[in-house]
Parts: sequence; structure tokens; C-alpha cells
Amino acid sequence: MPSFLSDLSKFQGTGEKNADGKTLEEFLEEYNPYRYQTPSCTTDAVIFAHSGKLEKGLEGLKLLLVKRSNHPSIGYWALPGGFINIKEDLDDTARRELEEETGVKGLVMEQIATYGDYDRDPRARVITTAYMSLVDEKDVKVQAGDDAADAVWCEVGLEMTQTEWTKDCEKNLYTLWIRNKSRHLDTTALVEQTVATGLIREQKFQVKEMGMLAADHAAIIVHALVLLKNRL
Repeated sequence: MPSFLSDLSKFQGTGEKNADGKTLEEFLEEYNPYRYQTPSCTTDAVIFAHSGKLEKGLEGLKLLLVKRSNHPSIGYWALPGGFINIKEDLDDTARRELEEETGVKGLVMEQIATYGDYDRDPRARVITTAYMSLVDEKDVKVQAGDDAADAVWCEVGLEMTQTEWTKDCEKNLYTLWIRNKSRHLDTTALVEQTVATGLIREQKFQVKEMGMLAADHAAIIVHALVLLKNRL
């Protein structure tokens, strides 16, 4: 099939032919990208808001959530996000989906993690890239759109309820709570953080109890909160 890209100049390497005697162009003409099953890619955005000075304990912090209007996790609350277009950079997807679902745009957004457990979405093999941003609440206006039934700021809090050390790793259990009185939302999730000790710090955040949060979004939220708290 024809190349995915029109400009191949930076992929020519030394200009040699491969072992089958093909040029890059000839190789790409016969290349089948659907020979193997391929995953879908999405982005999710953790948008925090504060009013005034941000305290080390994150008191008064708010989180932007959307209510899902369709399956899967219909009626549950989720991070703004969605599927990447075929010719779209990940950063652009995160900003587009955030604007389409909440009306919020123009933010500085940091890529913080990739979540790719095979069973995180029943529709397909979906890998998501998580982003984080922090804004002054008065500077943004939220309005639900696209496939979001609602989009609101929620009170959010995090408490480490258990720590366990072994020779090779540290395990922390976090309780995450999210509230919005006007939407009758008051939910709690449990997330476990596992960190390998040593110079290489492999870590994973895993949902133990999801509450009314979609998929693994509780883990992504806790991941972002831990990052933010450590920086303060």
C-alpha cells in the first residue's frame, strides 16, 4: 500500500536496498500495517483548579470531570479525553478532546504517564496517554459538549491509608474522594501504588475499588495528585 507519509526523505537511511533488493518506496508499497492486530490510542486529561495560593496539602483543589453519556461506564464520571485522529499529534488530541468535551482550551499541559493494561476498555485494545494541567478556576469556563452528559469542577482529596515495605518495593494504598453537591456526587476510590526501590524507580498505580469513576481513571487521578503533591 502507499506510504502513510508523503515525505520519506528522513527515512531513507543510507539509501541502500534491503535484503530483498527493494528500495524504501518499494518496501512500503508491499507493507501491510494490518498484518498484526493494532491497538487504539486515546488521551485523558487531569485538569486541576485552585483559587488563590495552592497549599502543600492540596486543600481546596478541584478536578474537572465529565459524566459519560454512552457505554462503557455510562453514567459514571471520567476524565476528559478520547481517540486520536490518524494524522494528529498526541498533544493536539489532548487539547482537542478537552475543548470538545468541556469547552476549556489554551492550557499548558504536561504528559505524565501511559496506561496500557489490556483489559482497561471492553471496546478494543486501548492505550491512553495521560496529561495534567493546573489552572486558576476563575480563568476558565466549563461547558459540556461532544459525548459528555455533564462537565463540572469537583472537590478532590487524597489520603495515604497504608504503606508497606519489602526488600524490593514500596506499596502505598491511597483513598481518593471526589464530591460535587449540586450533582449529588460523593464517591470514593482505592488505588494502590507500587514502587520498585533502587536507582530505577519502576512504579504502577492500580485501581482496587473504582467508585463511580470510569475505567482506570481513579489510578490516573491519584498518579497526578501524587506528582503535584511531591512538587509542592
